[in-house]
This record gives sequence, structure tokens and C-alpha cells, in this order.
Amino acid sequence: MRFLVWLLVVSLAFLPRTFAQSFSVQLPVQLPDLGDSSGSELSLATERKIGESIVRDIKLREPSYLDDPEVAEYLNALGARLGGGGTGLRQDFEFFALRDASINAFALPGGFIGVHTGLISSADNESEIASVIAHEMAHVTQRHIARQIGIQKQMQLPMMIAMVASILLARSRPDLASGAAAAAQGGAVQTQLGFSRDFEREADRIGFQALAGSGFDARAMGTFFEKLQRHTRLMDSGNIPGYLRTHPVTTERITDAQNRAENLPYRQRADPLEYHLVRAKLRAEAADVREAVQTFSDAVNDRRYANEPGARYGLALALLRAKEPKRAEAEIIRLRAGGVASPMVETLAARVRLALGDQAGALTVLQAALARYPHRRPILYAILGTLQDQGRYDAVLATLAEPQRLYPRDPKLHQARAKAYAGQGKRLLQHQAQAEFYFLQGSLTAAIEQLQFAQSSSDGNFYDQSVVDARLKELRAEHARDLQDARKR
Repeated sequence: MRFLVWLLVVSLAFLPRTFAQSFSVQLPVQLPDLGDSSGSELSLATERKIGESIVRDIKLREPSYLDDPEVAEYLNALGARLGGGGTGLRQDFEFFALRDASINAFALPGGFIGVHTGLISSADNESEIASVIAHEMAHVTQRHIARQIGIQKQMQLPMMIAMVASILLARSRPDLASGAAAAAQGGAVQTQLGFSRDFEREADRIGFQALAGSGFDARAMGTFFEKLQRHTRLMDSGNIPGYLRTHPVTTERITDAQNRAENLPYRQRADPLEYHLVRAKLRAEAADVREAVQTFSDAVNDRRYANEPGARYGLALALLRAKEPKRAEAEIIRLRAGGVASPMVETLAARVRLALGDQAGALTVLQAALARYPHRRPILYAILGTLQDQGRYDAVLATLAEPQRLYPRDPKLHQARAKAYAGQGKRLLQHQAQAEFYFLQGSLTAAIEQLQFAQSSSDGNFYDQSVVDARLKELRAEHARDLQDARKR
């Protein structure tokens, strides 16, 4: 993630100056005392704007960003369960994955949580993953990043942007963060790279409450911290897991987590099937293809697995990667015969049918799966992609009608609509849909450009042109407000 250094600085630099003014600070080195989280220098709206800007650039430019709807759906469902524990983690969160083998997760302003695939792959159970995510969610709800920034009062904006970038970078790439910090303010900024001990203890406490209140194994937080500490003792200092660099695990924190768990009644929790399937998927896709096939084959044949459906799913995916779809199909059949029911199994079955050259069969599998799991959007995306590949653009638009009413802010649906109109040669509607895709991605100027293309198209009727004109007027007004804000000091 070397790109993240440049990414964070640039994305923050292009925020309107009204947002930038919130960053003006002076240079005392000490971290703030804990107190009312509303007392930070950044408003909630500003935090969200910063987070959206960073995440947009991560999605567009960061090679390790994992655009996998099933993994994203799993992480967001996990976060929603933690937020429903009645412990104050109620906020709009968005979770995304980065294909990185290191054990790490990090919080960005505004409720955005990045999770490294290495965290999911290395955890022994779902509660361990949940303990880390709950901790990061607590950093967000307690506004620790904003409060950390708010201790400075009169620093110049460029210095502040560099400091914010180095603080955020430390969550994911601490090896690069120290260089960014030195460039920004030398030793003074380096003191800001980690959360304070008080912030860490507060995130532990609130994260633990969310973990226990949401039905997860409350012992997992202490267990995972202890596992990381043991792992560190076996490695040199240059290979310390990223999570330990940015969230140092002390004996005190481990003891506190264990003591909290001892005061709760023992509750055994079985990990859900989706956890095992997502974990197997990440492992099957991360390894060399032949190594993945061998690993999962050995696990299945020798019965060395924590969960048989997960192992067979991983084997089927590895075989598909190895261009052995018939063997992959045999594993899918075994899964179904064993009563395994999951939308992830059905989307994989459809991919196998496609690899066997059976587009009609793949579509039948997906449509049956969507009828069974009507609100699972990864299935919908797969159906839309299959129809697009078949050139069935009318069917794409018909399939999109209800989902776009239910999920009007889903950029993938607008992009699918734009592709369908392009296939039909309907230029005005194509550019109009593409404009909404760019708008939802946070690219306002690109959205305006697309509407200008739509305006100059000659294939729309009076009603279509009127809709485009009205929307273009709205976006231009919003763009003008942003420019006006940017000129203010």
C-alpha cells in the first residue's frame, strides 16, 4: 500500500477549505485528556467527508483494494451485528477489505473500517475477528481520530494535512508512516502516530461491551491479544504484526480483557457458515493455485479441518482457479448433498457452470438463488453480469427495476444500467446512468461531464432531456458551493 501515503495527502488536500479550517492547530505534543467526544475540532459531517474522500481514492487507485461483494457483505453484516449490541456503536459504518496478508485493521474518520484479509485468514474463530472490528468501531464512535487532531490549534494547513495523513497511514502501513511523519513535523508528529493509552483502553472497554452484547464469545478479545503477543516474541522487531505497532498490546490490556470476560457467564458460540466460507475463499484465492488445491485436498482427504463445508468450498474454488471445473462441480454436488445452503455456494456453482460453457445453466442457478435469498446483492450482481455477457440488455434493465427502487444509492446498479443502455445504443440514458454512478462514487466533476454528454445526445425525448437538464443544474449548483467553500479561509 505504498500508494496510501500520496493518497491520503492528496485526498485531504482537495477538501474544501471550510473543512481544512477545522484542521488548524498548534503544536503541543501531549495527547488530549479523555472527555466529551463532541468537543473535537472536526464536525461529524467533516469527518464523514474526509472518510469518503479517502475511501473513494482507495477504491480507485489502491491495488490491494478487494472489490469482492461477498467479502464486503460479510464484513458489513458482522459490523451490523456488533452495532446492534446496544452498547453505543450505533453509527453509519462501511467496511471494506484490503488484500494484505498482515494481521491488521484500521479506522478512518466518518465510520469507514478497513480490514486486511490476513486478519480474517489468521483468526481461529469469528469472535476473534469481531473483537478487533469492535475495537476499531469504538475508535470511530468515540471520535478518537478527531479528538487527537483537535489538540492542535494553530498549525498551518499543509502541516496539518501531512500530520493527518501520517496518523491515518499508521493504521495500515506503520513502516511507511514514520517517514511521512518525519517529513511533516519530525519527532513531534511521531508522537501522534498511535492512539493514546487512554484511547486504547476506552476502545477496549467499549469494544468488549459490543462483543459481549452482540452474542460473540467475550473471551476472544483477550485470547486474540495474547496470541498476537506470543506471535511477536517469536519474530524480530521488523516483523511485528501491523496491529501491534498501531495498537500496542500490553500485559495490562490483556489482563483487563480477561478479567472482564471472567465476570460474564460462559457462553459457547458456534461460528456461522458464512465465516468459514469467506475464510476459505480468501485462503483459496491468496495461495498459489496448485498449492491451494493441494492444501484443501489434503484437508478434505485427511479430515483435517475445523469445518467440512468450508474445506470443500475452498477446494471447489481452488479447482476452479486451476481450470478443473468438473472436479469443482463434484465438490459443489457434495456440498449440496450434505445439506449446505448458502448464497456463496450458489454463486460459486454458477461460476462453475460458466466455466463449463453453460451460460443458461449458470443463469438458472443464480435466478433460483435470488428467489431463495432475495436481498443478497452479490447474487444480483452475478445475474446482471451474466445477462450483460449474453447481450440481453432488455433483461438487464427489467432485472434492475425493483432493486434500483430498493437501493437507489448502490453505484453498481447504476453502472449496470449504463452498460445496458450502451449496449442498446441509447446514448443519453447511458450517460445519465453513468453520471449517477460517478456521483455516488464521489466524483462530482465526472458526473457533470457525463450529463453534458447526455445533454448533447440527439436520441432522447423531451422528457429525458428535461430530466438531464434538471439534474445537471443540481450538480452544477453543488459544485459551485464546493468551489465557494474552497475559497473561504
